[in-house]
Amino acid sequence: MSQTPDIQQILSSEDPQFRQWIEEHHQCEARLNELFGKKEVSTDEELEEKTLKKRKLHLKDQMAAKIRSWESSNATV
Repeated sequence: MSQTPDIQQILSSEDPQFRQWIEEHHQCEARLNELFGKKEVSTDEELEEKTLKKRKLHLKDQMAAKIRSWESSNATV
């Protein structure tokens, strides 16, 4: 998967759902960075952090599956 960034660019420009996954992944990352920067977090924020980590991982898995699918359907023989 050495060309993954290029494939991500292609999918981002061609696939609105993939673009949405990337945006949501970035939003989760930004919120997690906010939470990590706090000296103290509430119980609700701890729960939010766990939920964001799970969502971010799920999005990453979806994007990886889409990339693998794209690679297999666009493989040169």
